[in-house]
Amino acid sequence: MATDIVDKELQDLRKARWETAFADSTLVRNETSDDCKATIVIEHLIQASDVSHTMQHWHIYKSWNQKFFMECYGAYKAGRADSDPSKTWYSGEIGFFDFYVIPLAKKLDNCGVFGVSSHEYLSYATSNRAEWAREGEKLVQQYLAKYEELNMH
Repeated sequence: MATDIVDKELQDLRKARWETAFADSTLVRNETSDDCKATIVIEHLIQASDVSHTMQHWHIYKSWNQKFFMECYGAYKAGRADSDPSKTWYSGEIGFFDFYVIPLAKKLDNCGVFGVSSHEYLSYATSNRAEWAREGEKLVQQYLAKYEELNMH
C-alpha cells in the first residue's frame, strides 16, 4: 500500500527507487526515466497526503495530532491496543518528523513538484517539529486530561 509507513522493506524500496530516479547523472533523459520519475513522485505525493497535517500550519497539525492520539488512546483504554500510547507519543512524534516527515518534505521540495509551495511544506514540517519539541510533552498531558473529561462515566 502506498501509505504504509511501518513496512521497513517497502520504505527501503521506495528510497532506492527515488535515488535511482533522481540521481544526478549525465545519462540522456528518456521517456522511460521520465515515466519512472513520474511514478515515484506520485507515490510520494500519496504518502504526503497521508501525513499532510504535519506539513501545514501548527494549529492544523496540533488538531489532527490530538484526534489521532484520542483514537489510539481510546483503543488502548478499550483493550484494542496493547500499549499506552501516551508513554511514547511525544518521542514518537519527534522520530516521525525526523525519520519520515522531514525527509519526505525534502524530497518533494527537491523535485519541485509543488513549485515554490514545496519549500513552504518543508518549512512547516521543520517548524512543527520544533514546536512539538517545545510543547509536545505538555500537549500529551492536555490530550490525556481532555480524554478523561470526555469519557467520564
